[in-house]
Amino acid sequence: MGSFGRFLLKRSLQGVVVILGVISVLFALRYVTPGSPVDFIAPLDASDATRRRIAESLGLNQPFYVQYGDYVVSLLQGEMGYSYRSRTAVAPRVFAKLPATLELAVAATVVAVILSIPLGVISATRRHTGPDYAATVFSFLGISTPNFWLGVMLVILFAVQFGVFPTSGRPVGLLDALGHLVVIAGPERGWALPLNVGPFLAAMQNWLLHVTLPAITLGTYFTALITRLTRSGMLDELGQGYVQAARAKGLPTTLVRYRHALRNTLIPVITVVGLQLGTLIGGAVITEAVFDWPGLGSLIIDAINNRDWPLIQGSLVVIGAGFVVVNVVVDALYVRLNPRVLE
Repeated sequence: MGSFGRFLLKRSLQGVVVILGVISVLFALRYVTPGSPVDFIAPLDASDATRRRIAESLGLNQPFYVQYGDYVVSLLQGEMGYSYRSRTAVAPRVFAKLPATLELAVAATVVAVILSIPLGVISATRRHTGPDYAATVFSFLGISTPNFWLGVMLVILFAVQFGVFPTSGRPVGLLDALGHLVVIAGPERGWALPLNVGPFLAAMQNWLLHVTLPAITLGTYFTALITRLTRSGMLDELGQGYVQAARAKGLPTTLVRYRHALRNTLIPVITVVGLQLGTLIGGAVITEAVFDWPGLGSLIIDAINNRDWPLIQGSLVVIGAGFVVVNVVVDALYVRLNPRVLE
């Protein structure tokens, strides 16, 4: 196994330890949080015997270590237990909501990257000018603006006032829209793959209209952060000796800036983008609540209101695992871009 393989194995094992720590902390929170799930499930006039039977049916009368061990074993088997309220399996419900959250996080990342990198480059190459000051002000506003307030303001302005975008919801998912593009024909047509462009474009337009405002809301802080990072990185690279040497050789300014300086600047930017993607997955809860986006956020809020701990744990474990996976992928990508890390 090469050095890269050993590095990847090490980071993967560390990720497993982190996920186990997340599971342990979440399970321990059940015992330090006031109240009991039985209080939310049992009728108000339920007797003590009824409450004991409910606790026994849910396994809540078992010692902590027994419940914890059973839960870890069930996770290893791909199960997350059953909801206290609906008595349905948690795993299908969590994974049914996961695509919507991933769509929102990726869309917010795309919005942030498209806006932030050009703004950062312009701010660095036009230092102490109007565009630089404008990008700086935008960064401060983006970092300091609460996303729940921004979401409400965007809805009032662009959805209610101008009617450009819908106020909330997600009638069609991205995978559903992509599914319209290709239709597998039957054997009588030789299993051809004709393009179904019309329904695909209609579904994509519908999806884009509904995801735009939530993506902007969730990605604004991210945009401001990457803009500042790109600006500072570009300023550092433009002052390096290799840039001065390239200019002295007569290379075009555009080539020096974008092929050499920006390329080296993007290495830490890619790392931060990957790490922030994991953060966005968990941070989408408030944005999903504002826009009634049917992702893990709405599921977690409903589970918290009902004290449905299996549903809370399952959702947060998936979010934590997603964050760890993104971190491992980013680390692997960073090593590929900068092999000197392994030296």
